[in-house]
Amino acid sequence: MSFSYGQEKTISGSVTDQGGLPLPGVSIVVVGTSSGTQTDFDGNYVISASEGQVLRFSYIGQKTVERTVGTSTTVNVQMEEDAQALEEVVVTGYTSQRRSDITGSVVKVDSEKLGEIITPSVDQALQGNVSGLTVSATSGTPGSTANIRIRGISSVTAGNEPLYVIDGVPVNSGSVGTDGAYSSLSALAGIDQTNIESITVLKDASATSQYGARDSNGVILITTKSGRAGKTVFSINSSYGFQNDAITGPVPLTAAQRLELASEAYFNDGIFGSKQDAMDALLAGPYAEWDANGRPEARWDRAVANRDAIIQQHSFSASGGGEGHTFFASLGYMQQEATVVGSEFERISGSLNFSKDLTKNITFSTNNQASHMYQDAYLETSAYFESPRTAKFFLSPLLTPFNPDGTPNQFGGSTPNPLYLVENNVSDNRLTRIVTNNNVTWDFAKGFTFGSTFNVDLQLYNFRTYSNPEYGYGEPTSGDASQYDRTNVFYVFQNYLDYALELNEDHRFDFKVLQEYQANRRYFVGGAGQSFADGGLQNLDNLGTPTSINSSFNDWYVGAYLGMVKYSAFDSRYVLDLSYRREGNSRFSKKNRWGNFWSVGAAWNLNKESFLADSEWINALKLRGSYGVTGNALIDTNQFQSLIGFSNDYAGEGAGYLSTFGNEDLTWETSHTLDVGVDFGLFNNAVSGSFAYFNRDSKDLLLQVPLSRTTGFTSQIQNIGELNNKGFEVDINFNIINNDDMSLSLGGNISKVKNEITKLPTDPNGVESTITTVRTRIESGHPAYAWYMPTWAGVNPDTGQEEWYVNGVDGATTNNFNDAEAVFQGGNAVPTTTAGLNLNFSYKGFFLNATGYYAGGHKVYEGWHLYLHQNNGYPLTVYNGYNTLLDRWQQPGDNVRYGAPTTGGEPWQRHSKFLYDADFIRLRALTVGYDVPSKALENVGLTKLRFFVRGNNLLTWVKDDNLLYDPEVDVDSQNGTVDPGEIGLETPPARSISLGVNINF
Repeated sequence: MSFSYGQEKTISGSVTDQGGLPLPGVSIVVVGTSSGTQTDFDGNYVISASEGQVLRFSYIGQKTVERTVGTSTTVNVQMEEDAQALEEVVVTGYTSQRRSDITGSVVKVDSEKLGEIITPSVDQALQGNVSGLTVSATSGTPGSTANIRIRGISSVTAGNEPLYVIDGVPVNSGSVGTDGAYSSLSALAGIDQTNIESITVLKDASATSQYGARDSNGVILITTKSGRAGKTVFSINSSYGFQNDAITGPVPLTAAQRLELASEAYFNDGIFGSKQDAMDALLAGPYAEWDANGRPEARWDRAVANRDAIIQQHSFSASGGGEGHTFFASLGYMQQEATVVGSEFERISGSLNFSKDLTKNITFSTNNQASHMYQDAYLETSAYFESPRTAKFFLSPLLTPFNPDGTPNQFGGSTPNPLYLVENNVSDNRLTRIVTNNNVTWDFAKGFTFGSTFNVDLQLYNFRTYSNPEYGYGEPTSGDASQYDRTNVFYVFQNYLDYALELNEDHRFDFKVLQEYQANRRYFVGGAGQSFADGGLQNLDNLGTPTSINSSFNDWYVGAYLGMVKYSAFDSRYVLDLSYRREGNSRFSKKNRWGNFWSVGAAWNLNKESFLADSEWINALKLRGSYGVTGNALIDTNQFQSLIGFSNDYAGEGAGYLSTFGNEDLTWETSHTLDVGVDFGLFNNAVSGSFAYFNRDSKDLLLQVPLSRTTGFTSQIQNIGELNNKGFEVDINFNIINNDDMSLSLGGNISKVKNEITKLPTDPNGVESTITTVRTRIESGHPAYAWYMPTWAGVNPDTGQEEWYVNGVDGATTNNFNDAEAVFQGGNAVPTTTAGLNLNFSYKGFFLNATGYYAGGHKVYEGWHLYLHQNNGYPLTVYNGYNTLLDRWQQPGDNVRYGAPTTGGEPWQRHSKFLYDADFIRLRALTVGYDVPSKALENVGLTKLRFFVRGNNLLTWVKDDNLLYDPEVDVDSQNGTVDPGEIGLETPPARSISLGVNINF
């Protein structure tokens, strides 16, 4: 049987809404063909079709309309509002739900809000936009990672990072770097944020338990853009700007100030009879050349600064589709320079998302993201002396950065000139990432859908270093080099069956069963060596002396079965959610491999009850609650096995050694979470928001338990201990003005969380085993990694000596640090209170958007005070301290913060003087712009033209005046190398100002 149509003719008409107003952007397609168009600004359209063909009209929030072409060449359509389609649909994991059907704590952030922050890694744009979510950047270096915590800390030793899911499939996140001494490189920096439609954050068990072992820390769902049927829409998004450090930071001593303090130190130590005698000796010795040359100031802070560093981002995309298919394609480029010389980030990215109806009931879709990133990294996670970031602290102000001819000064000593090294050394991170997600669905019977998904996340990483043989640390070895390659492949296979059962208008069931298999395989190879025969050689095969070679293979596997049931009654007046997931993980032994995770959630939409249905001021009012169990298995592989390693040698021969003290009883860490809340919309949604209370108990903690050294190991992972997080969250938004010319809205969120260790292991005598470092302690009744150290009592005004409280609290003091008792100082590095504030204003095309962020109730510790922030020999004679040291004791009666200067090399003494309140407020984003009126664009063929000026991190207020560093400090332990909340010498966040344009046509 075949059909034929007559000759094509031109069909025109107009499309209006139910009120008779024209609808621009309505999609019109000729059913069964790829021909399509859209209505213009006045709701008019023109399309070619034959008599007998069907035109399909579709528009968001309106019911789809179909009209058959007859003899007339005019087809006008009035569309009807679709109440169900108007309600926001939120991606909640393996399913999508209407907002009123959600029983858990879910926050959605759209692409426009995400775009207000210009950053390589899109997760940093969530700061201030999601209640209960804290973001702490490991560094401000372009492309570096950020650590996110959702509702506090859920684990002590196992991971606390949330699970990231792109288009429904879990993916790898975190740093891809191989050397923790260098800048981190975020895997998420490979995603162009202009390709993201929205990010949804799942916070409670009802929302997250479907993901089993990786969801106890929350889930972040990233949904990429897709096309829709109709005319192809092209978009250009471009911004170009400049950035500098968001804060000034510590200011180093000038040479003259350092001379003054050093002279006092020599006098105080009795080496000279007076301060003047000491100064004369210094001017005749190490300061002689500086004095003879007119006392120039080196100002290393200015010499290494890359002022007005460039940040630019550009993308071009096309989206559209026809009958039975849609597409979205894009290309993007981003470049960001660091605020000091020697580092930058560059990314080239592309995407292709495509969906096709293969038959009437079979649909194929594929979402593909690809990117290549380059990061010029540098040493920044310790005191590494060749880093330009630390030059102002570790290079003497007597050493000038440049020679008279402008070339870098190649002075001698243990601290080389970084200005030479950044031009002649190499430390490069490169990552190519490809994420492909492919799905087939088959609607094989009424209400039944079967689907299969195959996802691959491929990461090809290369890290290369080179130290030149002419100057610096490579000179004694005639140059050195290293290179490391890692291939990381993450596979996900899913098969699922959905069944929608509608018994009648009042009772609807949605069932899902899913089988999932995940696999991760990581291949690593690398080598290093020294001694180049000639300058200019950088490759490993040019080395005369190999010093190391490494290779490894690592893998893990996850298998899971999931069942979900949703019951909706009386037009979602009552909603019930049930989920159960059984998951096996190769990180555990066979007897403990499988875990059971489940949740139950319920919602009651009171506004749909008869007693509120006619309310003029209540638009939405929902009570919701959930309880569930989720899991955590974020530990290294093979920890349950006692293994023999073979990476050492004995007299040049291969040798084995016991490398892992296994624990076959190792099993899942679990979180038991209660969440209750209310969502509301009042006065035609002029006021809307939510309130939530949560209580999460983490049990069977995967904890590094200290062992007797007679075992040959310092610790072993065991399932011992419990901790609790509880608190509340409030989200609220006011739509104050909303008319054709003007709109004004003000929104915000605030969250409070209390973290407490509730149980730890005990020894045979029943005494609790605490875990203590020189700054923190893990003990029941206190937060995880609580600050624990002696309490500083100040500088004795009579003697000028630093003193501490003997009992750690008050009363008697001592100038002997070892006699002072360590005590809990209150709190840890994770904020107990976070808040965000959003302002949106527009008037006749002009608009202003602002976002602020507050974090407080936590403390941070200055990690390098011995060498840089104490009046001892390190900052006064070896390195270079901060100018705050000038507030020192000089004579009896002085009430100052710093003791009398000394030339002695004091030992490490960690105490509360360098523990700071870290409360801060930051103006995260401010955007001012103009949307050119649509009618003014008709004659130039554009549908959108927006100009804007955007600033990020423009203002920062810090509560504690003694905190000189940026208050946003990493809450992670960096693989145990530091305490969470310890201030290092990393790059601070940047303040940026950019000009941009958005064009659609």
